[in-house]
Amino acid sequence: MPERKRIGSNEMRRQWIDMGMGGTRVKIAVKSAAFVRKRIMQGMSQRELARRTGLSHSYISLLERDGKTVGPAAAKRISEALNEPMEELFELVDRGN
Repeated sequence: MPERKRIGSNEMRRQWIDMGMGGTRVKIAVKSAAFVRKRIMQGMSQRELARRTGLSHSYISLLERDGKTVGPAAAKRISEALNEPMEELFELVDRGN
């Protein structure tokens, strides 16, 4: 199992960008409890969040169950829809070399 490494906010933003260029070996993990809590606190259903982000309801459901990794573009859309910084909802997991 990969070791989870907490990464600071500025470094996280740089890695979001690098990921699209194949420069890092990390994946984006959902902080499921925080993700669900933020959505519910805003009175939003999974379907409403899916509609606002342009993602499918089944994808949102998988993310909440931590059953799927998320790409940088989807993470950005979700964080904007929930009005939360990406680092509150997601974390970068170092996959090692």
